[in-house]
This record gives sequence, structure tokens and C-alpha cells, in this order.
Amino acid sequence: MRVVSGTRKGKILKAVPGSSTRPTTDKVKEAIFNIIGPYFEGGLGLDLFAGSGGLGIEALSRGADKVIFVDWDGKAIQTIHENIRTCGFEEKAEVYRNDADRAIKAILKRDLVFDYIFLDPPYRKQQLLKLLKLIDENDLLSVQGTILCEHGSDVELPDSVGRLVQRKHENYGIISISIYSWAE
Repeated sequence: MRVVSGTRKGKILKAVPGSSTRPTTDKVKEAIFNIIGPYFEGGLGLDLFAGSGGLGIEALSRGADKVIFVDWDGKAIQTIHENIRTCGFEEKAEVYRNDADRAIKAILKRDLVFDYIFLDPPYRKQQLLKLLKLIDENDLLSVQGTILCEHGSDVELPDSVGRLVQRKHENYGIISISIYSWAE
């Protein structure tokens, strides 16, 4: 696993030890950022279910100003910290050990609005629809923002969730990517 492009291109990222997380492959990561980027002029990101932090770190490497990383697993949090240090992004990252629901509640208290939201929950605990509804209801996405959902190809997400509209859907074997943004 590595940073695919940007200022930290080629940096090797550690995977979370064990089998509790499933890192996004470099091929899928490259496809994701070709769809939503490929490069950014600043912006705030949220990497929920961050795992090793690969998606958020890729966003930082491609120009995001700051990313908030959230994961429940202690090994994942340790790995995220190591990968952030490896890439020299300590000043551009906040890392929290929390579940998704509590993380969203904490974010609401801070009045944060994100330009990029990465949702890659464990496939067996699919909660993307619930999270998309929370993002919509609480205006957590900026006007020009993008939500990336990574999920099993057996999961079909709706064309719209509240005011959010699915702009793109791609399959990569057993992995699917669904991109959402605000309806125009």
C-alpha cells in the first residue's frame, strides 16, 4: 500500500495488523481520486472508518488542507498515527478513536463542514444509508463537496438520499464506489 500521487507520491503506508480491516487497494484508490479530484485546492476532509488512513492521507498528498481521521479499532488508530508521521502530515491531521455515531455528534458540536467525506465501513456492518442521511440532515457537506462510499458490489445504494444525489457508481470486482454530492 502506498500514496499514489501528489506531494507524498510513493510513500509506503502500513496496513493495520490482523484481519479486522480491509485496506483500499492502490488501484481502487487511484480510480477514486481520478473521479473526485485528481488534485485539490485545499479543503477539509473526513475519513470515517479510516483503517490505515490511506484515503485521507491520499487526499492530503493531493492538496487537502486538513483531514479528520476516525476509527474505532485501537490498532487502526496506532497505524494511522504511524502513517501520518511517515508522510509528515502531523500538522494537517486530527485522529480520533471513536465510533461513527459519536464522531458525527462531536463534529456537529464543532460546526464543521467537509469538502471530502470518505465512508468505507466494514462491509458486514453496512451503515452507509444511515450515514448519508445524517450528512444530509445536518449539512455536513460543503456546497461543492463530495462523498465517497466504498462498499461491497452486492450493496446497491439509492440514486438519492435526501438532497444528496449519486453522481457516479463504479464496480471494481467485489468492491464498488458510489460518489454523492448535493443536488443542483
